[in-house]
Amino acid sequence: MAEDTTVNSGDIARLGRVSRAAVSNWRRRHPDFPQPVGGTPSSPRFSLRDVEAWLRRNGKAYTVSAAEQVWQRLRAEGGELGLGHVVARAGALLVWLRDGDDAPLVAGVAERTDARFVELVEELAEQHGHAGAFELLHGRYLETHGRVLGATSTEVTHLMIRLADVPGGTLLDPACGTGGLLLASRARRVFGQDAAVDSAVIAAARLRLHRRTTTVLTGDSLRHNALEDVEADAVVCDPPFGDREWGQTELVADPRWVHGLPPRGEPELAWVQHCLAHARPGGRVVIRMPAAAASRRAGRRIRANLLRDGALRAVLTLGPDADLWLLRRPRPGDPAPSRVLLRDADQAGDVWADIASGHGVRIVDLLDDDVDLTPARHVHRVNAGGLGQGYADALERFRELELVPPELPTLTERRDLRTTPIGRFERAGVVSIRQSTSQMPVSRGELTVLTSEDLTLGRPASGRTVPTDRVVRLEPGDVVAAPTGAARVVEVPAVLGPGLAAYRVDPTHLDAEFLAGVLRAAGPWNRGASRTELRRTHVPRLPLPDQQAYGRAFRALLTLQDTVRAVAEQGDRLARLGLNGLLDGLLGPP
Repeated sequence: MAEDTTVNSGDIARLGRVSRAAVSNWRRRHPDFPQPVGGTPSSPRFSLRDVEAWLRRNGKAYTVSAAEQVWQRLRAEGGELGLGHVVARAGALLVWLRDGDDAPLVAGVAERTDARFVELVEELAEQHGHAGAFELLHGRYLETHGRVLGATSTEVTHLMIRLADVPGGTLLDPACGTGGLLLASRARRVFGQDAAVDSAVIAAARLRLHRRTTTVLTGDSLRHNALEDVEADAVVCDPPFGDREWGQTELVADPRWVHGLPPRGEPELAWVQHCLAHARPGGRVVIRMPAAAASRRAGRRIRANLLRDGALRAVLTLGPDADLWLLRRPRPGDPAPSRVLLRDADQAGDVWADIASGHGVRIVDLLDDDVDLTPARHVHRVNAGGLGQGYADALERFRELELVPPELPTLTERRDLRTTPIGRFERAGVVSIRQSTSQMPVSRGELTVLTSEDLTLGRPASGRTVPTDRVVRLEPGDVVAAPTGAARVVEVPAVLGPGLAAYRVDPTHLDAEFLAGVLRAAGPWNRGASRTELRRTHVPRLPLPDQQAYGRAFRALLTLQDTVRAVAEQGDRLARLGLNGLLDGLLGPP
């Protein structure tokens, strides 16, 4: 490895097979721990050579895995600015090593790569499979450059794909990034385009390695539409927000602007119409939009036209800064709908069924001078007569919350604990580890599915799926962990949701609450984590009574987190209902 290779705290934790918290303890308690050589105060970077020397000097066991060696080679070669390019090359190399053809994606890769690096990548592929190997590298890339890339979160990805719902059909993403939305879909064929060449190559490599039938091209979809002739069953898109240089002047007469020329300051409305142009008649569009796009005055004419023409069918609030817009390209002769659905995304349910049933706000009530489609401003219009009862119900639920924090444990400082990889517990028969299939449908079926969002929020299982021999069934007492770092002991039977891992323990040797706390404290893991990676989490070696004491402490702190979040969420809902009711004159003091 290059002498100037640097690592962050997460890299050090992986080297030492410990948690990030243990690395923080090392920095705090050992004066000779290497000082940062770069990065920022909140995200320092350390010399890998110095860290390895310190680990050896202090008797800390560490292993530089093939994945770590490949990643550090990529970091050293690409640096901060060129990292995307070298990751893309690694993906193309993995495609070439597996398929050995001369597709444009992989042409010439072997000739441009030194033999030692090829050996490392081959070793990584032998351990994790070619697709799994690249998912590991892609996950590390997102950890490093996630904010710059603007990758769609796992929860939003699953929601968008569920709402698009084209199993067996065709799906297009005109701003596909590294391919997260396309890879999550069950479409028979997927199309993607992205302005960033590196991202497009990474997306193409990921999809090819997962053996998906795909076409991914490069270029700005608005200015240089490389997929002009494609009409898909559904289009999904998480476009870049706020790009005023999107090409309005040169695209004034573009035929895509069926609902009006987007103003220069409304690039997202250009993306909406671009997506509609690529949906077949009757096809769906699911697009993430800035929350302000629902109310900015410059876009009110296009919003009105989308409503009048029956194209915009729902706006779902994702949070304070973003919404999902659901559109359907009208077929010739389709009757114009009279209502549009406006609601929170966490109450999405079966949105298309609700749309078909005529739920929502009357479109005629929205066609005023503002054409404001912000869901929170119209929640009362769905059933104005019930707003008082809705506020009373929300107030009652808020009062029922446990506002007093749970009894918290007293924690005292102690030395580092000796740990063992969880894989050894598995080999001893103390725990079994299972993963769900990432392609599981979670929108309908007779089985209840525990999703990643359910796990994070501590709510009952909300997904649905159909019985197959591949589903992983959970029993009370199982520990479930998510890539985000969430981990809990489940209390009712369910099916394990996409991307999650389940741990079933022998309660005579391992306490479930203790293991859940350890997994939660260990932090996030890669979405593409292999069976090997999941077994590398280190668990403190403690007698069962001590594990149970730790488990009670972990559980109390998790309950505190749940309580704080529930108070914040219910309090915000109560305040919004009250404020909107007072503002619109539908509620008032007695």
